[in-house]
Amino acid sequence: MKNLSLTILLLVVSIALHAQSDTIVSDKTITNAQLFGIGYANILDTYLSQEKYGGVSLQFLSHTTREQPDKRITSQTAHTTTLSYVESRSSKGKELYGLYRVQHGWFYNWLLYDNRLTLQAGGLIDGAVGFLYNTRNSNNVAQAYARLALSPAATATYRFDIRNHPVALRYEIDVPLIGLMFSPNYGQSYYEIFNQGNYDHNVVLTQPFNAPSLRHMLSLDFSVGTTILRVGYLGDFHQADINNLKQHTYQHSLLIGIVKRFKKIHTRP
Repeated sequence: MKNLSLTILLLVVSIALHAQSDTIVSDKTITNAQLFGIGYANILDTYLSQEKYGGVSLQFLSHTTREQPDKRITSQTAHTTTLSYVESRSSKGKELYGLYRVQHGWFYNWLLYDNRLTLQAGGLIDGAVGFLYNTRNSNNVAQAYARLALSPAATATYRFDIRNHPVALRYEIDVPLIGLMFSPNYGQSYYEIFNQGNYDHNVVLTQPFNAPSLRHMLSLDFSVGTTILRVGYLGDFHQADINNLKQHTYQHSLLIGIVKRFKKIHTRP
């Protein structure tokens, strides 16, 4: 029994000494922003109506960046959920719009002015699915959205102090360059597409000439106590002119939310 106790004691001491010799190193720095937005949406889809509809738009945005020490590559993931309730100029017609959008990409970083200014350039894989429902129509009451694109993107972040409080001003922009988009053709019903299997150029190649679009965001990070807040503006403009149908969604939103930063660490012998 004494030999067993001595063996266990020596094992515990060995593990403790080995743990003390390990070095704790930082692997990744993760910054996540959870933002709520409210603003105005202007929507046109000639498959449902020749009218333009306008109204309130609500958004939730989860924006995450991951960076590693001593590396110039940063990854970024953004999830955006949008819900809009819009009406025609006469207020007789109303539409409900919903869209889920996910973007993931990588950026190369340049640090300037004593690391106060960070410039990033890269690209995003940009996908979205959604719907538009018209409460007035008896035929063609809804439109489905699905698209995928490759988007060049850039960001600029400038860090400075206001009365010894750190502040970060950030601007980001991305422009879809080439992709694929689902759309019925002019005069084609969803019954023909899905029940009868009548394909009529319903998956279309998109580029800036038939789907010129732009997304950009300006934001400001500042601290209130131990909490980092972010306020900003988001402009999201999607357009398409395909299959003899026109559509656009113009959105302007004011954003507010919370930013969290943390590090993933591991031990190294």
